[in-house]
Amino acid sequence: MTAATAPTRTSAASGAPQSPERPVLPDGSRAASAPPDRLRRFLPGSVFLAGRRTGRRLLLPLAVTAAVLVPLAVVFPGAGGWPAALAVDLAGPLGRAGDWIIDHRDSHPLFLYFFGHVSNAVVISVRAVYVVLLAAGWTGVTALAALVAWRLADIRLALTCTAAFAACGLLGMWVPTMQTLALMVVAVAASVVVGALLGLAAGLSPRTHRALRPVLDTMQVLPAFAYLLPMVLVFGIGVPAAVLATVIYAAPPMARLTALGLREADAGVLEAAKSLGATGRQRLLTARLPLARRQLMLGVNQTIMTGLSMAVIASVIGAGGLGDRVYQALASVDVGAALAAGIPIVLLAVVLDRTADAAGRRIGTAPDPAREPHLLRRVFAGWYGRLLTVLAAVAAAIAGRIAGTSLWPASWTVPLAEPVNAAVAWMTAHLYSGVPLVGGTADWAAGFTGWILDPLRSGLQAAPWWLLLLLAAALALYVGTWRTALTAVLALAAVGVLGVWEASLDTLSQVLAAVAVTLVLGFAIAVGAARSARTQRLLRPVLDVCQTLPQFVYLIPVVALFGVGRAPAAAAAVVYALPAVVRITVQGLREVDPAVTEAARSLGATRAQQLWQVQLPLARPALLLAVNQAVVLVLAVVIIGGLVGGGALGYDVVLGLAQGDLATGLVAGAAIVCLGLLLDRVTQPTKEA
Repeated sequence: MTAATAPTRTSAASGAPQSPERPVLPDGSRAASAPPDRLRRFLPGSVFLAGRRTGRRLLLPLAVTAAVLVPLAVVFPGAGGWPAALAVDLAGPLGRAGDWIIDHRDSHPLFLYFFGHVSNAVVISVRAVYVVLLAAGWTGVTALAALVAWRLADIRLALTCTAAFAACGLLGMWVPTMQTLALMVVAVAASVVVGALLGLAAGLSPRTHRALRPVLDTMQVLPAFAYLLPMVLVFGIGVPAAVLATVIYAAPPMARLTALGLREADAGVLEAAKSLGATGRQRLLTARLPLARRQLMLGVNQTIMTGLSMAVIASVIGAGGLGDRVYQALASVDVGAALAAGIPIVLLAVVLDRTADAAGRRIGTAPDPAREPHLLRRVFAGWYGRLLTVLAAVAAAIAGRIAGTSLWPASWTVPLAEPVNAAVAWMTAHLYSGVPLVGGTADWAAGFTGWILDPLRSGLQAAPWWLLLLLAAALALYVGTWRTALTAVLALAAVGVLGVWEASLDTLSQVLAAVAVTLVLGFAIAVGAARSARTQRLLRPVLDVCQTLPQFVYLIPVVALFGVGRAPAAAAAVVYALPAVVRITVQGLREVDPAVTEAARSLGATRAQQLWQVQLPLARPALLLAVNQAVVLVLAVVIIGGLVGGGALGYDVVLGLAQGDLATGLVAGAAIVCLGLLLDRVTQPTKEA
């Protein structure tokens, strides 16, 4: 097919017809009907047009920023480091606040009549769900999961659920799995309710949306460990603190997607409902919420995934379950035990994800009258079908109890830890050092630290503070507006005001190095996957597993292979962030209009020219989103890397949690929020830009 004979296509973004004679250009405009040599000249340089326009727009704001910062630099001279006179010591007030909480936790009415009742409600709820799961036994739980999956989807999902729960039992993790599932049921239910209420308020009121946005940003960027410390101070070590920390961490996705669905509801449908005399409440219940059904179910799905990852991290404060097994394995560097507990977490996430997705597709979908369901599905349809599902699960549970196998039989377990540890021991012995020509993993870690991490950290810490602020303003202005630049500068300045300038720059150096490696590997893998459907199919299960495994699990093998230090933390962050970068980039490249690619091919462009001059410029929004997600995910794991010698802010957060030091933990957590806000603003262009 040549450019002249290519059919007209429709853009998914605008709905306007596109043809190869008038392709959409990378800056968003449409090329006029022009001879092929004009298209040939335009495509290679179009990606730089926005940059040149932005460059002219930078001059005045940068001049104003320099006019403010240079006098400050004269007043507070120094080659590097934040001036002590501009720092605020929060250790005293936060320390006194922590002491007050500890002293009044057992006597103050706030704790006795509010937090105490909340704690009791959480404990009772989790214990009730756990007792029900244990009473059902492995036969009842597995049968219920399979039947629900079959009713919502098909037999394949039912078999997947059955195999997943059977694998949890085979690995000897049935009881920890039920503990984690009980905690997840309560935490996700509370997160969905809280998130839906916040999203409802934000979706119906633009003012509330603007007020809630920074709150939701903070809730998602603040590291998980920073949530745990105040929860432990208020509720003590145990399930209540773990559940409430999970709710705070998992509610923002539900709130964001609920607000998005309500704001993007079809205005024509709402206007029609209003013209028919429907009140505001009726329009909400009969129009807005049904139209936002897909976003609501996606919010539930994301809440499940986020809540599961946080439930694992909450094992540090006594949540128990699978996360506790992973954390114990991390403490003893037992890769086999960590994998045996990590696999059920992945399987549990797959089951919950697929079931929620099937429920979202089924809700509001009318059955196809042309397809007559078979007899068994007709029997299980309707309200009596739900009753039959419950009765069948109860019958399976009773049968298991009669057989004396309510818990998974110990004789049916498969030892996984020993062979995995043997394989890791072999890899450590043969790959850690002494490998001819390429060296060992220890040499790679030392080289990465000595040649990349150390120079980058030294350069950032030696640079004048005002120069770093000016650089942040320039980058933010390049991708956004003056509001973006102001936010970035204030976020970076807040790090210095908090008194953790050196540690924050150390963390920033680790994040930048890990993000660079992630983007290089991710873009290379994504380009190959986008060009080959077979490669994409082979990568999908690998990416699913890598995205679902808890962050702790990544730390154990990298510590075994690379030792302790900043390099293992960066390596774990790369592995954790790589799947998201690959997925987003592949999606962006595959959504490039084939008509434009065909036009470039008809002009004689090679595959490399098509990639660099057509596909990558047109996929620029997806690439920028991939960069943004890489920054957020790398930052999350680099912080957890404080457990394995990553140092910097991650170590301060972990130290504050271990010692109950509210000042150290919260100040470091606030600095991480500021770094996350800074990196988010300089990697995600605003709509006004």
